[in-house]
Amino acid sequence: MADVHRLPTPVSENWDWQRLGACRGANSAVFFHPDSERGSARQAREANAKRICHSCPVRAECLRHAIQVQEPYGIWGGMGENERRAVISASRRRIKSAAG
Repeated sequence: MADVHRLPTPVSENWDWQRLGACRGANSAVFFHPDSERGSARQAREANAKRICHSCPVRAECLRHAIQVQEPYGIWGGMGENERRAVISASRRRIKSAAG
């Protein structure tokens, strides 16, 4: 589960971007894998989700949200779970390295 403490306040300006998402109205199963999904089936589903994200006008906002709250599951802003974890880990390493 995402850490809800990182979520922005419940002000509509913080969430309005979601109304413009290319995924709005799409079946959420395209973006979130079932427990038993593996291999080529998962790769195909993720590729389809990322195609939808690629044309999305709020892709950057979506990805920023997912990284900020560390969404643990699904495709957000065109990135999968492992891709986001790598970005978050790299950011932590940079911060730790800069701190000294």
